[in-house]
Order: sequence, then C-alpha cells, then structure tokens
Amino acid sequence: MEHKWKRLAGYYRPYMTLFLTDMFFAVLGAGVTLVIPLIVRYITNHVITLPGNESFAIIVRLGIVMVAMVALECFCNFYIAYFGHIMGAKIEHDMRNEIFSHYQKLSFTFYDNQKIGQLLSRVTSDLFDISELLHHGPEDVVISLIKFIGSFIILCRINSVLTLVAFAFLPVIVLYAFYFNKKMKRAFTQNRARIADINSQIEDSLAGIRAVKSFGNEEIEMEKFRNGNERFVESKRTSYWYMGLYHSGLGALTTMVTIAVLVVGAGLITGSYMEVTDLVTFLLYINNFTEPVKKLINFTEQFQNGYTGYERFLEILDIQPDIKDAPDALSVDSVRGDVRFDNVSFKYEENQDTVLSHINLDVKAGDYLAIVGSSGGGKTTLCSLIPRFYDVDGGRILLDGTDIRRMKLADLRRQIGIVQQDVYLFAENIMENIRYGRPDATDQEVIEAAKLANAHEFIMQLPNGYETDIGQRGVKLSGGQKQRLSIARVFLKNPAILIFDEATSALDNESEKIVQHSMEKLAKGRTTFVIAHRLSTIRNAQRILVLTEKGIEEQGTHEELLAKNGIYAKLYRG
Repeated sequence: MEHKWKRLAGYYRPYMTLFLTDMFFAVLGAGVTLVIPLIVRYITNHVITLPGNESFAIIVRLGIVMVAMVALECFCNFYIAYFGHIMGAKIEHDMRNEIFSHYQKLSFTFYDNQKIGQLLSRVTSDLFDISELLHHGPEDVVISLIKFIGSFIILCRINSVLTLVAFAFLPVIVLYAFYFNKKMKRAFTQNRARIADINSQIEDSLAGIRAVKSFGNEEIEMEKFRNGNERFVESKRTSYWYMGLYHSGLGALTTMVTIAVLVVGAGLITGSYMEVTDLVTFLLYINNFTEPVKKLINFTEQFQNGYTGYERFLEILDIQPDIKDAPDALSVDSVRGDVRFDNVSFKYEENQDTVLSHINLDVKAGDYLAIVGSSGGGKTTLCSLIPRFYDVDGGRILLDGTDIRRMKLADLRRQIGIVQQDVYLFAENIMENIRYGRPDATDQEVIEAAKLANAHEFIMQLPNGYETDIGQRGVKLSGGQKQRLSIARVFLKNPAILIFDEATSALDNESEKIVQHSMEKLAKGRTTFVIAHRLSTIRNAQRILVLTEKGIEEQGTHEELLAKNGIYAKLYRG
C-alpha cells in the first residue's frame, strides 16, 4: 500500500512548482473566507456604536477591504480552478503515455486474453478520474482542514456552548458518511467494470460492422448492446440509491446543525448570556464549519473513483512483459538468415495441449521453405516463434547460430518481414502506410518499394495517387491491392527473413497471380517461410514441410512428396 502511495505521489514531481503555487493560493483563499465574518462581527459589535460620521468612515474603509478580499479570493479560486486543472491534465497526459507505452511492450499472449474496449477504458475514463483526484484531492483536503480548524477556534472564542452544540452533530455526520461511502465504493467499482464491458462491446461491433451488415444482424448487435446497457443502468441505479441517501441525509444533518444553533442561541440571548451580533457571526461561520465537512466527505467519493481507477491502472503496469530483452542481449545489425529449430516445443497456456512438440528443422540462408498441413497443426505458431511473438517452452531457435532469446528484440524483428492473410492498414494515406515498413524512408524509396510490389500502377490510378486516404483498415481497397501494399512495406523494410502466412488464400485467381509474382520477387535471396493454403502456389518451393499435430511428418520437394503418396499427396489431390 505504501509503495502505491509513493508511486502515485511521484507523478507530481515534474510539476512541483505548479503544485506548490496551487496549494499556496488554496490556503490563501481559505484564509480570506475565515477573515470576512470576523470583519462583519467587528462592524456589528463595535463600529455601529461609534458616532455617525466616524462609524460611516470606518464602514466604508472596511467595505473596501472586504471587496479587495473578495477579489483576492476570486483570483485564488480562478488560479486553483485553471492551473490546478492544467496540472491534472499534464499528469493525466504522463500517465496515458506510460500505460500506452506499456501496452506496446506486452506480448500477444496478453492480447489473446483481453478485450480492446476494456483496455481502452483504462486509458480514458480511469485516467480522467485519477487526474481529478490528483488535482482536487490535496487542495480540497487543505482548504477543508483550514476552514474547519479555523472556524472551530473562532467559534470557541465567540461562544463555547454553541460550539459544542454544533460539533455534537459531527460524529453522527462522519459515521453516516462513512457507512454510505463504503456502499458507494462497491457500486462505483461495478459501474467501472460495466462501462468497460460496454466499450468492449461497441468496439467489437463497430470493428466487425461489415460482418454485422452482411448477415443482417443489426438487431442482434442492438440486443447485445441493450443487455450490456441495461446491466450498466442497474449498477448505476444501485450507486445512485446510495448516493441519494448519502446527499439527502447529509443535507438534513447540516440543516439540523443550523436549527440547533439558532434555537440554543436564541435561548442564550433571552437569558442575556449572548449578544445578537455574536449569534449572527456564529451563523455566518456555521457555513464555514459544515461546508468543509461536506467537502471532505465528497472527497471520499472522489477518492473512491480515483483510487479505483488508479488500482486498475496499476493492474496493467504491474503485468510484466513475458517477452523482453535479456539483460545481456546482443545487438544485431544484419544476419545471413540461417534458422534452426532445435528440439522446439510450445503450448499457448499452462493448462492447454502442446501445439508443437520436439520440432527439429534446419533452414539455410536463402532457402524457400513451404509449410503445409491440416488446420490446427501449428503452421502459424511455428512461424510466430521466429520473431518471438511467443517464446518456446522447450528447446531453442537459432538465427545464424545464436539463440534468438539472446538477441535484442527490436534488432531480431528488424530482420524479419511478415505478410499475413489479414493485412492491417492504418487510417492514413498510401504513402504513410507503405512507409510504416521503414519510418525514415524517403518518398522516392516508398515509390520504389511499391513498384517492386507491383503496386505502383494501381496506386497511380487512384484519385490522389500516393496521397489517397484508404479508410479504416484500408476498406477502400481490394484484397489484392491491400496485399501488394503489405508486400511493398516489406520490400521497404528489406529483411533477411520472410514469412508469408497464407498471404494469398483469400484472393481471387487473378489477384493471386499478381500477388504471387510480387512475393516471388520479394523472396529472391531471402530465407523464406511460406504457410500455404493453396498447394498450387508452392509447387516450386525448394522444400515442402508437412506439419501435423504429431510434428513434421513429411518433407521434400513437390515431386518427392507426390511420389511418397502420403499426407501431402492426399492434400494435393484433395
């Protein structure tokens, strides 16, 4: 717990000057509110008893002083509202950078088990609540304590009996607030989980909008959303029930304080134990006593929100990346491309079946290896282990004789180019999407890469050429066009090792031929792994590997495997 608080306080460090000035003006503003009723008491007790002209002159002077103090309080309130929020926004900015940076470090294993909407809510609503707590929390506590302690001292000096009457309500107010805050905390935690579920469902539905519309399932999606939304309303209903009891009860209790003070004060005046002017001053201070109590109790509500968000924020930051650089990781500028699987075994999670078991495979630099087999045989998994998207459970993978776990991750992945069946294009123009392969590439280098990928011609026919916006995930392009942009990216990257993961399986025959030609051009002189769905595309491979649940069952050239009349022959003749 102490570690969490120390970590939270650390976010103030870069903005300490802003924080200290914010606190200074918070203290100054609170002090002004305590002084004004004292001036009013002085006027009503002493000044009005003086001769006419003299009292009028003093009242005018004190009136000017009070106006100046109101102006000062106004400035203080503006400062803490504006600059305090700016500080909160800057801290929120830093925390958002931190969590997004951490998201980038986490492996596929983490994302396999997460919903994007849930992760999104931790970057948006959770961080907003944390920044509100970090901004308002300290100043609310300081202002409230100054007003509360200051008013208590002043009230004691005015009339100790009335002060005891007012403060007799304090234990009841605190116990009442504490009880309902506990109830609200549970409800707020549930609210947060529900809104994260809704975010996740919206993200899922909108990302798959084409599938939704093609099946005519808009109503099903709407029903799923309605159900999630109803659950959210139910959780809100619970929190608002407690919130209603909380605020109405506190309002009644603070009003009771005023009534009790008025009744007892009236009794004291009739018994000549108190002046009317002192009762007026006392009533002015009652607000200075009850308002901080309310503020402190409201702070506990804000604290529940902010701290719940902070705990969810830490949940993510405390997840250690399971794939990261070893302390003595080697820098690698370039590689030949020799890849060897040495007794490699792998399963996705502890309680799941082994996907790959004791795989031994030697691929020389420049080799063109095709991998075929039934679905679920581990073809994609085998290739995903080379760039360390997942780490092996047993054995090792060597690149040019070095265990890939001893290489710097960024350097390793720089040597590998991947073209997948499902191409991800960003909502940018074509130039920037190709440049993603090597962000420092010039426009001319991007165009050269597009030409090598047979993409330049179709790009030039688009309305704005390379500046054409292609929409979310490249929806304005055909499957073949997207694949050629994906290949252009890899040409620009210029890696030593290539992985084609069923890159043409979703294309029509004509697009497949064009993309196949681009892929063969890209593969020249590079170590290439091709996961093939259509066996006709890999007939010219130097070596074909048949991978099943049992491991590597067959390997050889197309002709050799057909002559064996085994699994490959059956798959080919289909």
